[in-house]
Amino acid sequence: MKTIEDLSPELRGKLAGIQLLLMDVDGVMTDGLISLDDNGIETKIFSTRDGLALYWMRKLGLKTGVISGRKSRATLLRCQDLGMDEIHLGTMHKGPVFEDMLKRTGIPAKQIAYIGDDVIDLCLMEKTGVSAAPIDAHPEVLARVDLILDRPGGRGAIRHFLDLWLAATGRWDAAMQDIIHGNF
Repeated sequence: MKTIEDLSPELRGKLAGIQLLLMDVDGVMTDGLISLDDNGIETKIFSTRDGLALYWMRKLGLKTGVISGRKSRATLLRCQDLGMDEIHLGTMHKGPVFEDMLKRTGIPAKQIAYIGDDVIDLCLMEKTGVSAAPIDAHPEVLARVDLILDRPGGRGAIRHFLDLWLAATGRWDAAMQDIIHGNF
């Protein structure tokens, strides 16, 4: 698995300055598959490891959020359960939502990371300080991102990002001690 030592000093510095992690949902928080039953009820599967990572990020002061082209009750419930700071669903044109978020939050674009998996995400990836993609993302996305995460979407890609962020910020050892001593 890729570690902080595998990253360039420049990318480590960019990661250390991240204040907000944004991501797409389908293909990042999930494996990109959508299950519909005979009644049209949608079901999605979310990784508990990624969920723990998102919870942990918030505890450590990193804001989190989603900008997704699809509107889904399952996604809304999951994002609310994780206490995400920014939840934007049903947004095919992600750029205007991002620009509004910059104005509203005051967080500079260079201090935002974005994890996406398909070409619709490229517009945000070019505007953020760190762009990342799960290893199973579209080839065009993989060719353009700063960081290819070693795990697929919905299967630990977000957790891998957290591990790298913790190491870049120098918080890995303290975070492990908190967990070991039950201070999580």
